[in-house]
Amino acid sequence: MRCSVERGWGWGRCAPSPLLLLTLLLFAAPFGLLGEETRQVSLEVIPNSLGAPQNLLHIRAVGTNSTLHYVWSSLGPPAVVLVATDTPHSTLSVNWSHLLSPEPDGGLMVLPKDSIQFSSALVFTRLLEFDSTNVSDTAAEPPGRPYPPYSLADFSWNNITDSLDPATLSATFQGHPVNDPTRTFANGSLAFRVQAFSRSSRPAQSPRLLHTADTCQLEVALVGASPRGNRSLFGLEVVATLGQGPDCPSMQEQHSIDDEYAPAVFQLDQLLWGSLPSGFAQWRPVAYSQKQGDRASALPCHASPLHPALACPLPQSPIVRAFFGSQNNFCAFNLTFGASTGPGYWDQHYLSWSMLLGVGFPPVDSLSPLVLGIMAVALGAPGLMLLGGGLVLLLHHKKYSEYQSIN
Repeated sequence: MRCSVERGWGWGRCAPSPLLLLTLLLFAAPFGLLGEETRQVSLEVIPNSLGAPQNLLHIRAVGTNSTLHYVWSSLGPPAVVLVATDTPHSTLSVNWSHLLSPEPDGGLMVLPKDSIQFSSALVFTRLLEFDSTNVSDTAAEPPGRPYPPYSLADFSWNNITDSLDPATLSATFQGHPVNDPTRTFANGSLAFRVQAFSRSSRPAQSPRLLHTADTCQLEVALVGASPRGNRSLFGLEVVATLGQGPDCPSMQEQHSIDDEYAPAVFQLDQLLWGSLPSGFAQWRPVAYSQKQGDRASALPCHASPLHPALACPLPQSPIVRAFFGSQNNFCAFNLTFGASTGPGYWDQHYLSWSMLLGVGFPPVDSLSPLVLGIMAVALGAPGLMLLGGGLVLLLHHKKYSEYQSIN
């Protein structure tokens, strides 16, 4: 396969060989049946029995023999706890007095406990900003001079009930810093839009990640905030629970031959908590500087390697502590969006990025009709030429080998 890659993030143009196309088609075909299961999905904002409303969103996706629980919250930094059980009757239990206390252990449980097959969590701890003015290396780490990060534990968030939409199975956490002396967020906000799905489909907006009933989508959008530099790059610090062993989850790249759904992006990045099927997070290494999310506004997204977070003081999430206990074994990585050249947040003060979170085998894109058509031409034309040439030779040989009688 011949590829020209731009910016090093899996972007570019590829000219795959017909043999590779056929091989990938044969191996990818069985995976197209995965994720067809439908689930009964419900969204509920868990009411605080002790007083003021708190942002605790429970997404429950019930299948024939299993249940997925996604618990999203902006208590502390935005976080999600994902739990998969082997029964359609498992339930979420919240003890508000424990959850809101300095020691929230045991304040969040999925019952019965022996039905839990997998559990993990992600915490979005900081919004990062870098000055890329004098950076020419697009692969530099860090991508510029760092500004003091925004701790998302110090943000004030909207009441999640106001954005709950049962029709689209979505809700949005929207926030801004509590203390903003420079009024950076006077006209801006950081939003985490969460959406669940009852069946396999694909959204209309880029990057059009293929979702299944076993996944939930997160879209992060930074809108209207004033950058602290003329060419600021933004990023997110993400903290994950450990995998099934003592090690960090693994980060993998999957390369595709088809860019129909995200033009010029031939790569999927995946965070895996163990050997498949297990928990996963999946995203394309692309963000967008405009709401319509077209190719002209596409920005490269770079994920740093995971590293243990034992030596780093991180903002704690009450729901993660409540479910997993006081263990502080986590791994962290950074996502950075954009490069010092090309489009950026500075164009329209807009940035969006999407990811999937789920259990089982990550969704795999099937080949588009366009690629299948190219394959048919690439593989069919040589076959027809060989067949036609063989017929011509056969007829030519037959013409001169027949016995000619002599009168």
